[in-house]
Amino acid sequence: MAYSENEHRMNTSAGLASVGTAALLVAIKAWALWQTGALSVGASLADSAVDLLISGAGLLAILYAAKPADDDHAFGHSSAEDLAALGQALIVLGAGATIGITGIRRLMAPSPPPLAAEGLGIAVMFASAVITFGLIWWQGRVAKATGNKVVAADRLHYVGDLLPTLGAILALWLSHAFGWGDVDSIVALIAAAIMLAGAAKIFIGAWHALMDRAAPDDVIEGIAKIARDWPDVRGFHDLKTRTAGAQIFVNLHIELDGDQTLEEAHDIGAALKRAIVAAYPQADVIIHKDVYRG
Repeated sequence: MAYSENEHRMNTSAGLASVGTAALLVAIKAWALWQTGALSVGASLADSAVDLLISGAGLLAILYAAKPADDDHAFGHSSAEDLAALGQALIVLGAGATIGITGIRRLMAPSPPPLAAEGLGIAVMFASAVITFGLIWWQGRVAKATGNKVVAADRLHYVGDLLPTLGAILALWLSHAFGWGDVDSIVALIAAAIMLAGAAKIFIGAWHALMDRAAPDDVIEGIAKIARDWPDVRGFHDLKTRTAGAQIFVNLHIELDGDQTLEEAHDIGAALKRAIVAAYPQADVIIHKDVYRG
């Protein structure tokens, strides 16, 4: 399993917190939209509804990816994280495009629809912002501790949700104070742009992982340095890596003195593997031993 028991508990807690928060935000924002009729509130509601779908799928992916390797999945189930992230990106792209088109249509209309109950809407959106910030804080701690891509992607959605939420507060206040109804559509367009940009970033990252892209350059160089400096290792070659979810798969050929016993060669390779895993806990390492030819 790619994660320790404690890391799995943290990932699961982040997934459960995300689902619960999203459900609460959808409920209160739907009520605020019904009371105000503000498109900016609708944009924030749509974002939270998408977050609810994404969070539910993400929680399932976290639980599935944590399953140990079996006969049908010898390398584990961590790619489920990348599949979930890819699906998340596609959903966000659709929601962002819908909000953007609606915002443009309202701006082109002869007069924007009137807003109502702005004070109530402001109170609800402010509460939403506080709740969202609390979730983002916890997800940030979990993502930093475990490196889970689903939690990191989910956190990005909620970070993106903060701006449209704050924008909705601004739009409602400006409508109430000055009658500036067009601000509502402008805020919705900004929110749509943020959603589209975030979705593109998540999509690209998940796509690269599913296509077996190598680990980041600094990770590869770090592994190479460990192997290069390891005692009794005369050289190394064919260092290959790929990523799946938070896991990094490493294949490495090391060159050893051919006069050593098999047990001595095994001990060197095992010690080197432990050192790499200590430096990169999410690494799954296979070391091949070759005879040094000079």
